[in-house]
Amino acid sequence: VIRHRDVRASYYGVIDKFRLQVSEQSQRKALGKKEIIATLLPSAKEQQQQKEEEEKRIKEHLAESVFFEQTLCQPENRTASSGPSLLTVFLGVVCIAALMLPTLGEMESLVPLYLHLSVNQKLVAAYVLG
Repeated sequence: VIRHRDVRASYYGVIDKFRLQVSEQSQRKALGKKEIIATLLPSAKEQQQQKEEEEKRIKEHLAESVFFEQTLCQPENRTASSGPSLLTVFLGVVCIAALMLPTLGEMESLVPLYLHLSVNQKLVAAYVLG
């Protein structure tokens, strides 16, 4: 058991090294050795307090930077988002046209037979449109 007796906040993060040597009782010759690196860390309560303080600082900083960015960049953001993309509009028109085509099995239609859609195809078009 290794205990750190002088625990202070200024020692947090300080790296200590411990050397363990294994030998037989009757001999002084070391059979093996190992160096262990240890770092003093704050307790869970202290860590939580530090995290809360850091989060408060980050939130305050983000609030200031977001406010600053919003006041400076508002005109640019409005021009960048001018509406739905051309692909979205095209896909919507295709789905509406697919729903307006006759269903397979309708005989009284002027539309050629290869343009008649199945119920499943119309369901897919309705799902994509929705």
